[in-house]
Order: sequence, then C-alpha cells, then structure tokens
Amino acid sequence: MTTSSAGARAPEGLVRRLGVGDAVVIGLGSMIGAGVFAAMAPAARAAGSGLLLGVALAAVVAYCNATSSARLAARHPRSGGTYVYGRERLGEVWGYLAGWAFVVGKTASCAAMALTAGSYVWPGQEHAVAVAAVVALTAVDYAGVQKAAWLTRVIVAVVLTVLAAVVVACLTSGHADGGYLDVGSDTGPRGVLEAAGLLFFAFAGYARIATLGEEVRDPRRTIPRAIPVALGITLVVYAAVAVCVLAVLGPVRLAQATAPLSDAVKAAGAGGLAPVVRAGAAVAALGSLLALILGVSRTTLAMARDGHLPRALAAVHPRFGVPHRAELLVGAVVAVLAASADVRGAIGFSSFGVLVYYALANASAWTLGPDEGRPPRPIPVVGLAGCLVLAFALPLASVLTGAAVLLLGLAAYAVRRALTRTTR
Repeated sequence: MTTSSAGARAPEGLVRRLGVGDAVVIGLGSMIGAGVFAAMAPAARAAGSGLLLGVALAAVVAYCNATSSARLAARHPRSGGTYVYGRERLGEVWGYLAGWAFVVGKTASCAAMALTAGSYVWPGQEHAVAVAAVVALTAVDYAGVQKAAWLTRVIVAVVLTVLAAVVVACLTSGHADGGYLDVGSDTGPRGVLEAAGLLFFAFAGYARIATLGEEVRDPRRTIPRAIPVALGITLVVYAAVAVCVLAVLGPVRLAQATAPLSDAVKAAGAGGLAPVVRAGAAVAALGSLLALILGVSRTTLAMARDGHLPRALAAVHPRFGVPHRAELLVGAVVAVLAASADVRGAIGFSSFGVLVYYALANASAWTLGPDEGRPPRPIPVVGLAGCLVLAFALPLASVLTGAAVLLLGLAAYAVRRALTRTTR
C-alpha cells in the first residue's frame, strides 16, 4: 500500500513531499514557459485570423487529456505518467510506446529550451549559456523535488508578472484594434487544426504533475485537484496574451514576427518593456527546462524499473529521494545536445510525439471502471480523437519525423524482446 503521509517514502523509494500548491506550481512552470513567447507566430501563420479558434480547440483537447490524466494518476500514483497507465491498462507495448515518445521527444525539447534561454541571455554564446543552464538546473533537481518546486514558484511569479505587463500595455495603449479578432477569409479548418496542434504543445506541461505521482502527498486527492487548476490558470493567461497580441499586431504582422510579444509591446508604444519581455522569455525557458528534466527523469526511472532502459537508472538517492542516476543521464545528454547542435528547428516530432502520448492516456482512461474514478465517457473519446486529428494536422515533416521516431522505438522494443526470449 502507498502511504500518503507527508515525507513518507513510497515502496519504490521516492518521497512524497509535494502538496496541491507545489503540484500546481510545477504544472504552471511546465505550461507557462517559453512556448507562449514564441508559439503565437507559427500558429498565426497557420490559422491567420482564426488564431483564437486554434487556442480554443487546443484548450478543449488539453482539458480532456488533463481530466483523463488526472483520473489515471489518482488510480496509479507512480512515476512515469502515461508509460505506467498504458502498461497497466492497455498492455506493455502501448506503455512502452508512450514512454519512448515522451523520453525522446522531451529530451530534444530540453535542449531546445536551454538554447532558447541562451539566445535570450547572451546572443552569440547561446550554446555555452545553454550548457551552464542545464548543469545548474540538473543540480537543483538532484538536490530534491521540493527545491525544484521552490525555484519553479519564483520563475512562475516572474513570468506571470511579465505577461501581465504585456497584456496591460497592449490593451491600454490605444493601438489595439478589435477588428483583428474577427475571423476572416484568410483562415480555414485545416489552418485552425494545424494552429491548435502547434499551440497544444504549449499546454502539455500538466503531464509533469502526473509523472511526479510518487512524490505527491495524498495523490488520489492532490493530483485531480492540481491538474485542472494549473490548466485553468494557463488557459486564462494564454487567451489574454493571444487576444492582446493579435489585437495590436493583427494576423499578418503576428505571423511574420520573430519575437511576437516584444514586437507587440513595441507596436503598442511601450518599447521600454521589450528588454523586460526578453528577460521574461529567458526565465520562462529556464522554468520549462527545470520541469522537463523532472518529467523525463521520472519516466526514465519507470522504464528502467521494467528493464526497457538500463536497470541502474532506477536507483533512488538515499538522502535526496530522487532518481539521481536518471537525472544525471538526462542532464548529460541534454548538455551534449545543447553544446553540439541547434535542435530548436529539428524537434517537430516532439509535438507529434506528445499528441500520441496523450492519445494513449485517453485510451487508457476509457478502460477505467466506475469504481476507479472513470471520467465521463465523452472526455476520453473527444481527447483521443482530438489528439489524433491534431497530430496528423501538423506539418508533413513533423508527422513523418515523429512517425519515424516512434517506429524506431518499436523496433528497439522488438529486438529487446527477441533477445530476452533467446537468453531464457
């Protein structure tokens, strides 16, 4: 039986230290990250004046996924998120596929967030800054999940303050034009779906709460409370930012922007805020990186326990109560990627992978019984269908790359299974 008392150690070795507030903050730190500073432009290129429809559609799918994930996390409060749910509810191969998509895709995302922070902090030296950021944040995660939650709380406060300043500056400037919010002939269903798929990636951080299921106090109550609160706050923030940026820049200028929020405050006559926005983007990228390392290392831990990754990675530090070997490996891989390559333009498969990950979460939630906290039937159905539609509405290169990465993972799984049979 898993204990829920404060500071108690779960049977697998992790310590339950996080309350509702901590879990909400980690979810916010994952969602309100660098994505909101950059995702609006590619989404506007896809949807044009239908950008807000894309935000709404992404929010509906995210709500369904969050509800399914919360119910599953309450039923299976262990590290690993959908890797665990898929394995327990659908079968080993489906759980493995979810874990593979998450670990590979989010490791690339870690490097991208590190490089994003580096480009804001010290243009021209982004690789060096990125590596330093990875080392520092891996050290924070290594020192314990409560320290990571404390730092995330500071980061979230800074980013929310910056975003609030952007919204106020834009909407009170006299340069906002409500006519830009009307849906015109420059948009269509395909564009809205593609925009929703791109924006969904920015909502997806609530999975971090579920992947920390072993470190949450009273998870059957805490996780179902924390996930919708974090998602609700994020939705309000994203909607406000999307409205103000679209109203000031319009769909054409927004689609062409390289730094949409900075461009918006400049267009609103508040150019003095631009350096603040850049600093906020850097802090947001660091917050996303901190939460990503937490999530990837916990899924790595869960897969290592089952032998899908080297079992040595399942070790838990006796003092800090964290999967220290998994964290160090993730940090090392991300540092190498951040030092040697610019992966910001090469992680299209990450959006595809995260949608497949949540499609499996919804399929798992469908199998819950009435006595297991099953969500209303339409929620996993809409979530599953929405994830698959958005995944295949992404740009073709992202779909092909994502599918190739998933097939590579399945091939590795098949080889491992075959080798296991021959050695018995």
